[in-house]
Amino acid sequence: MTSIVILDYGSGNIRSAQRSLERVGADVTVTSDFEAAMAADGLVVPGVGAFEACMQGIRGVRGDVIIGRRLAGGRPVLGICVGMQVLFDQGVEHGVVTEGLGEWPGVVEPLEAPVLPHMGWNTVQAPQDSVLFEDVADERFYFVHSYAARRWVLDASNPHMAEPMVTWAHHGENFVAAVENGPLSATQFHPEKSGDAGAAVLRSWVRSIAA
Repeated sequence: MTSIVILDYGSGNIRSAQRSLERVGADVTVTSDFEAAMAADGLVVPGVGAFEACMQGIRGVRGDVIIGRRLAGGRPVLGICVGMQVLFDQGVEHGVVTEGLGEWPGVVEPLEAPVLPHMGWNTVQAPQDSVLFEDVADERFYFVHSYAARRWVLDASNPHMAEPMVTWAHHGENFVAAVENGPLSATQFHPEKSGDAGAAVLRSWVRSIAA
């Protein structure tokens, strides 16, 4: 059975993610323990709320080191919602600029949309060769956010940037809804709240680890 650690750094929605991963056959542990997070087959980085608060929590449990070392060794990591946003260089909220983990170039900033937050179900446009979305087509996923990566910046100098697959969604404007980038994957939507479609995404990720 594939072992998954959900990084516990004080973020919410951890138990729903745990239940969803267990339903698709993973052996799930919720912990901030460094060694356990390093040893697991897969690591999930959740996140709700403010970019700055999430970064403080992640650094507080050495999550930045865990994520960096896992990726350097080709060990799978999945970010969810703000857990995806912090993977970019920076987040800008209410004029405050916070440094992210810098795994991907770019800035997470407010969406330009008539209604915020973007809350509810929305479709995505996934690449043809996507692993995360290989078992779903024309499905809707559950989003809750006002900030997003509004463009994708390719940085060939980053060793984790080989042939990234970027999935897009639209709310007022296009934004990055998911990324598959070697061992690093992430979704802006909440797969654990997205019913059967979200379960299919999580199942595909877990299956890719075991492959």
